[in-house]
Amino acid sequence: MSVLTVAGLSAGYGDVDILSGVDLRVEPLEIVTIAGTNGAGKSTLVKALMGLVPRVSGRLEFEGTSLLSLPAEKRLAMGISYVPQVANVFASLTVMENLEVVEGVADRRGRIATLLESFPVLRERARARAGALSGGERQQLAFARALMPEPRLLVLDEPTAALSPALVHQVLETIRELPRMKVSVLLVEQRARQALTISNRGYILDSGTVVIADTAERLLSDSRMAELYLGDH
Repeated sequence: MSVLTVAGLSAGYGDVDILSGVDLRVEPLEIVTIAGTNGAGKSTLVKALMGLVPRVSGRLEFEGTSLLSLPAEKRLAMGISYVPQVANVFASLTVMENLEVVEGVADRRGRIATLLESFPVLRERARARAGALSGGERQQLAFARALMPEPRLLVLDEPTAALSPALVHQVLETIRELPRMKVSVLLVEQRARQALTISNRGYILDSGTVVIADTAERLLSDSRMAELYLGDH
């Protein structure tokens, strides 16, 4: 069974459709990249998945259960975690405090120990305030926070935004390892070419609809598509 199934999804605000007839899926332990130019509808898609868009229709299922009538907090409780582009950690709290305040975790101490083992840089900076971390460290903390309740799907919205090239590589390598932690990843990313190198499959959005869907390898090898949609990154 697919972790996430989207079929004929339309979404928008008021009378305006931003998404129209979007189809996509995420299989267990896959990394799937959503790419597209600015204004293609990537952010609206993420918000629709998380229950943050007022008008959504079509088919939207998590492990076979429809999400359409469920509020955002119910989707989180089902096993979907979301890392937004901004405001994804508490800057005034320490690394440990950021992990300790996450709700819905049965064995909090054990889960924190597991995540600090998986993110050793966080273990070294456990007493540091999140606001003092580097961009790459801060994103690792955001990932660890999202992983605290042991989700089966992790939705990442532009995780490399505003990072230096060296930190972009570091963050993408961290994402590459996430399926080892028994979580599937849906990655919305402006740096499409780099994101596809760590992905199983990809979808290209244009004007609110999927124009190309294929394996990451074939998307990267299609020179015409790459020129149109992947840019230089």
